[in-house]
Amino acid sequence: MELTEVKIRKRDVGDGKLKAYVSITIDNAFVVRDLKIIEGKNGLFVAMPSQKLSIFCPKCKKKNPVGSRFCNQCGASMEGATMPVGPDGLPEEHRDIAHPITAESRDYIQKKVLDAYEKEK
Repeated sequence: MELTEVKIRKRDVGDGKLKAYVSITIDNAFVVRDLKIIEGKNGLFVAMPSQKLSIFCPKCKKKNPVGSRFCNQCGASMEGATMPVGPDGLPEEHRDIAHPITAESRDYIQKKVLDAYEKEK
């Protein structure tokens, strides 16, 4: 696998932890958009693209954001709605939609993206 293109879209908004959005092209054949460069406790890291998960209203079955107390459609209590759970059995609000399988792949992507970000600064 080779990253053939890395596009950085810096965020110049205040002192927030989100520093940039990134699109990568793999082997001139596959694009992954909306990776994020985030300032963490131990420095910058790359977060994979994710989607916000939904729960369904027990009454009308419409989608609602995780954590909703009442349905946005019918106003019914969301008590009893089942929360999505991750592999560790804990409730989760977001789920990666693209991610590396191996630590080596993650390290390679992170190094290339952070190198491109440093050049962009």
